[in-house]
Amino acid sequence: MAYVVALAGKGGTGKTSIAALTVKYLIEKKKKPVLAVDADSNSCLNEALGVDVHATIGHLREESLQTIRSGGDRPGGMSMEQLFDYQVQQSIIEARGFDLIVMGRPEGPGCYCAANNIIRKYTDKLSETYSYVVIDNEAGMEHLSRRTTHKVDLLLIVSDPTVRGVRTAKRIDGLVKELELDVAKHAFIINRVSGDEGRELKKVAEELGLTVAGLVPQDHNIFEFDLQGKGIVGLPADSPAVMALYGILDMFEIG
Repeated sequence: MAYVVALAGKGGTGKTSIAALTVKYLIEKKKKPVLAVDADSNSCLNEALGVDVHATIGHLREESLQTIRSGGDRPGGMSMEQLFDYQVQQSIIEARGFDLIVMGRPEGPGCYCAANNIIRKYTDKLSETYSYVVIDNEAGMEHLSRRTTHKVDLLLIVSDPTVRGVRTAKRIDGLVKELELDVAKHAFIINRVSGDEGRELKKVAEELGLTVAGLVPQDHNIFEFDLQGKGIVGLPADSPAVMALYGILDMFEIG
């Protein structure tokens, strides 16, 4: 089975950037197949990874439901489950060093739980063929209560450099324990830090009972790459965010 890294945090923390740089780390350091999973309905991990999306799980699910409702033909006499399995396999985006699967935004009402169940099922299924899986979850804590984040070797809880972000991280940490999720290790990261604010926020975190694994500095290179529409997996090795995150990930001896 794959070593699974999942990310959690409130919106606007730069969680997706951390996810993309984690994929970069695994490609460069481990040199084994990586599956990136964009489990956020507001998909943007592909942009951080510099690849285009041609299909999403949410869209495929809607197509399958339409086929059922309309009594449409199923190729080769496939069952609906077989057809959907085939479609999911076809939706995998192949790139250099990694593959990507995207949840996307379901179109119909009440679809989010179903789409998350699908993501969970296929993450488990596909992880048998990859050495590493990186899951960029949606912002907030609902994915935890729906148990989208499960069987995780390393959970990266990401905060922006605000007290509110640190307090949200504490609530996420508490929910992981409350739900008794299968998370082997977790790391709290404060992202986009500048000046001395990191030192003050570490004090706030420690007062709340959180241990800060590390600080990732504000990195102008990320802004420049985004402005140019370039995936941040192409950031140079001496980029401040890359060096800081690599140092944090090195501490956890990812298998």
